[in-house]
Amino acid sequence: MASTYTAAGIELIADGEQSGTWGQTTNTNWEMLEEMVTGIVSVTLSATTATLTTSDGSSSDGRHSVVVFTGSPGGTCTVTVSPNDMQKVYWIVNNSDQTVTMSQGSGANVNIAAGSKKVIYCDGAGAGAAVVDLSTNFDMTSPHIDGTAVTSTAAELNLLDGSTAGTIVNSKAVVYGASGEVNATTLQIGGTSITSTAAELNILDTVTADATDLNRTDVTTEGTTEASKVVTSDSSNVIAHAGTLTLTGKTKVQQLMEKATVSATAATGTIAFDVLTQQVLYYTSNASGNWTLNIRGDSSNTLNSIMSIGESVTVAFLVTQGGTAYYQSGFQVDGSSVTPEWQGGSAPTGGNTSSVDSYSITVIKTADATFTAFASQTQFA
Repeated sequence: MASTYTAAGIELIADGEQSGTWGQTTNTNWEMLEEMVTGIVSVTLSATTATLTTSDGSSSDGRHSVVVFTGSPGGTCTVTVSPNDMQKVYWIVNNSDQTVTMSQGSGANVNIAAGSKKVIYCDGAGAGAAVVDLSTNFDMTSPHIDGTAVTSTAAELNLLDGSTAGTIVNSKAVVYGASGEVNATTLQIGGTSITSTAAELNILDTVTADATDLNRTDVTTEGTTEASKVVTSDSSNVIAHAGTLTLTGKTKVQQLMEKATVSATAATGTIAFDVLTQQVLYYTSNASGNWTLNIRGDSSNTLNSIMSIGESVTVAFLVTQGGTAYYQSGFQVDGSSVTPEWQGGSAPTGGNTSSVDSYSITVIKTADATFTAFASQTQFA
């Protein structure tokens, strides 16, 4: 009687067979059992289909306990476990660059994403065999993540799934309302409680503030002012939100300082003057050629976009001159030429040697993308 084989390919020696060689067959069987229990194999995937085979009586990739997939299959790779009547537990490590789908028959399959690991078992049900994911629904009493114990209960963690929308719960989880809003009775920023009401906070709109600034919105009387990023208003003096400040009526301004940029640069070519960055631009290196001054908001904003019709801005450009006197030969707003009205009635045709020439220019927006400029040149030496 000839030997037979189990579904896992283990040879069963028939009675009275393999006289003198049964020992070798038995040793091979033990090696295959070891392969089944502790074996680790690396399988390179090069196409979108592959077979993980267990052969009768010999070492096989499909018999190993841990299977490490590598390679670039070019798409989701379906790996079929053969034979379909073998029951087997696999530890799968997917080190390929694509999803691996484990299949045994026409039953359920299991997907292992690239870079992921899963424990699966094949039920060996023949043509209808299924693969089951053992990695899901683990019942753990003390789970750890990176060595740190998770102390929250399952009920506390479930608050994160949004199933209790609209309910306020004393929990480490943030609970959202039915429309996605955050429900809270007390807010803190940096350890400071926010005492303002929602309506008071809404005054801030786009203003950036810390907790102390937010608490300063807890002012309910019109016409009251505080040292705050938020300013209130009354019927006669309107003050807009911080960022753009509009004042009407009598206003006293003291100790106003303008931003100046001092740069060791030589004036020449086209020079961008960004009014959102400075009011005064001072070049301390000797000019090396005539230049064109281009007034704009900054590299991302035009002057036209930040000014309203009827508004003006005044800038000063200070140019250091050496032995050769150069001068401003052109003027632009947002890259388009504008001819200024010059003090004294004519544009300068030269600069002043060994001096600092100051160009003061007032730009008025008279219509959309339309500007009138008034300019003067003054020597400082």
